[in-house]
Amino acid sequence: MSLAPDLCAAIEEAKHHHGGPRPAMLESLRMIQQRHGWVSDAHLEEAAALLGVTTAEMEDVATFYSLIFRRPVGEKVILLCDGASCWLNGGDAVRDAVMEKLGIGFGETTADGRYTLVNICCVGGCDHAPAAVIGRDRRLVGPLSPDDLDRLLGEDAR
Repeated sequence: MSLAPDLCAAIEEAKHHHGGPRPAMLESLRMIQQRHGWVSDAHLEEAAALLGVTTAEMEDVATFYSLIFRRPVGEKVILLCDGASCWLNGGDAVRDAVMEKLGIGFGETTADGRYTLVNICCVGGCDHAPAAVIGRDRRLVGPLSPDDLDRLLGEDAR
């Protein structure tokens, strides 16, 4: 499993644009994830080689950032805010309802591969609390209530 030539070129360009290999590591990981949905070991190793850094250095960056996924995730990733504003506005009830509806906890993916649920300390939507960010297009949704889940997730969710 190797990186596509256009992605390799984009990583090389990032190295020059960001001022060197180390400053380009996060952007390279982000580009790989945008293309593949997550960053596999093989892709991480190939990107490290392209940048001229060690695999360990690249892994350090990948594991530091919670939104760089090092294992496959669902078609839709739900970043559910557990910050103070969301919690104060009923976030616990939304969290419990999402977990019950999908049958998964934080860091898990539904058996059908459609959804992955991730808790995050803030999605930047305090004025829409409780809030979440959903999908690869990172759409902010809120304020949420347990009654919104069918609309939010669609009829195809359990």
